[in-house]
Formats: sequence, structure tokens, C-alpha cells
Amino acid sequence: MGSELVVVALVVLAIVLMFSSVKVIPQGFEYTVERFGRYTNTMKPGLHFIVPFVDRIGRRMNMMEQVLDIPAQEVITRDNAQVTTDAVAFIQIMDAAAAAYEVHNLTRAISNLSMTNVRTVIGSLDLDEVLSNRDDINERLLRVIDAATQPWGVKVTRVEIKDLEPPADITEAMARQMKAERLKRAEILTAEGDKQSAVLRAEGEKQSAILEAEGRKEAAFRDAEAREREAEAEAKATAMVSEAIAKGDVQAINYFVAQDYVKAFEKLAISPQQKTLILPAEMSALVGTIGGVGALAKQAFEGVKDDARPASGSVPPAG
Repeated sequence: MGSELVVVALVVLAIVLMFSSVKVIPQGFEYTVERFGRYTNTMKPGLHFIVPFVDRIGRRMNMMEQVLDIPAQEVITRDNAQVTTDAVAFIQIMDAAAAAYEVHNLTRAISNLSMTNVRTVIGSLDLDEVLSNRDDINERLLRVIDAATQPWGVKVTRVEIKDLEPPADITEAMARQMKAERLKRAEILTAEGDKQSAVLRAEGEKQSAILEAEGRKEAAFRDAEAREREAEAEAKATAMVSEAIAKGDVQAINYFVAQDYVKAFEKLAISPQQKTLILPAEMSALVGTIGGVGALAKQAFEGVKDDARPASGSVPPAG
């Protein structure tokens, strides 16, 4: 009976030793091995064996990229403006032994280091630079924090400022400034539009005046040419009438008399004060006179046309 108990105890001890010596490391993790409390090696993902009661698992390190929230804090800028900011850091352990034994409480150390550098970087900038150069702040933080965490076996892949909140009075002042700037730009655009409209309107009026002047010039030229031709015809008619008078033609004398007679009768007919029109008693004499005038005028205009025709045998102008 006693021997049976011993055998059972040995079997149970063997099972316990077997399970305590076999270790399975999951993907994305690395375990450190300590022998009598001293680090000996690091076990990668997979199946591993250790010496029971001599070796033990020290630290279980997560080798995947992790997100670390950096707590919010109040920071004073270079121009003495107080802003509230927080951030987030993306870290990945590259050396499990260094991360386990080079620093105590790795996440707290990185968090405090990040908060300190956030104060340093933002404190070296003015408020306007802080609000407008967030990418530059992120780059500077990444460079400084990554260099500081290398001895700990940690790679900082990215640092991002999540929020920048100025005080309420500064936010209100910035809103008023933005509104004033937008109003200024709107007034400038309106003024530019009015200026452009005035320039275009002036150009249009200028072109209209030029065209109108050109039209008046052309009309005056045409009127002068018509008056010149009318004067030439009148002079020609007068010369012919004078020549007829010299020959003793009575109708030629009636020409000038008829002209004055018709002009006087025209004024009498269109006078606004005239209520009653008195016609001459001998209308036949007036008609005869006008007929004589018409004959003389016909002769005069035929003479003008004969003078305007090209001489016989001359070469007509090219069409």
C-alpha cells in the first residue's frame, strides 16, 4: 500500500514537472526567462522548455504596436498664453529585455517623458505658432521622445497632439479677429468690384463718345458735301438764268421773282399767327410763273448732269 502511494506521488510530480517545463508563447508576445532571479534569455513565440524550479518566466512583454494616451495638461506659451493640450503616442517594444529591465513601469515613464517634452516644445512657441504649426510640433515631439526611449528598447512611431484649447477670452478675441479679417476681405473685394465696374463703365462711355463723335463727323461731312453740291447746282442755275436774262428771256427774269414769291407765300402759310389764308386772285399767273421756273430748273440740272458725265473717248474708271 505504501509503495503504491509513492508511485502515485511520483507520477503526479512528473506531470507537474512536465507542465511547468513546457511553455507556449503566443504570437505578438515575448517572455523573459529568469534563473534564480537573474535574466538569462528571451523566448520568442512558439513552444519552449525551461528547467523546473530553476528557471521561471520573468516578464511577459507585448511586442505589438500600442497606443499610449498622454494626459491633458496646461502649458504656457512663449507669449504667456495658457493653453490646455493632450496628446497620443504610438509605441512598439523592439527589445523585450531592455523594456523589461532598463526602466520600471514603462508606460508611465513614456507618458511623463511625453508630457515634459510637450511643455518644452509648446513653451518655446507663440500662441499663433502653436495653433498653426501642429505638424511641426508633432515632428519635434516624435524626434525627441524616440531618441529618449531608445535605451529602453522602445520605438516611438508617432506622436500626435489631440487637442489645443486656448482660454475662453483668447478664443473670443480670435473669433472677433477672424470676423474682422473676413469683413475686411469682403470690403476689399467689393471695392475691387466697384473699381472694375467703374473702369469698364468709363471705357464703355469712352467708346460710345468716340463712336458718337465719329458719327457726327461723318454726318457733318455728308451735310457739307450735300450743301456743296446744292450750292454748285444753285450757282449753275443762277449762271444759266443770268445768261438767259442777258439774251432777253422773260422767263429767266420771272425765276428770281418766283423764288421770292414762293418763299414769302411759304412763310405766310406756316405762320402760327395766321388764322386765315388769302390766296392770290390770279392763280393762273402763279402757276405759269412756277411752270417757267420749272423749265429753267430742268435746263439747269440737265446742264449739271452733262458736266458730270465723262468726256467722250475717255476711259471709264475701273469698277
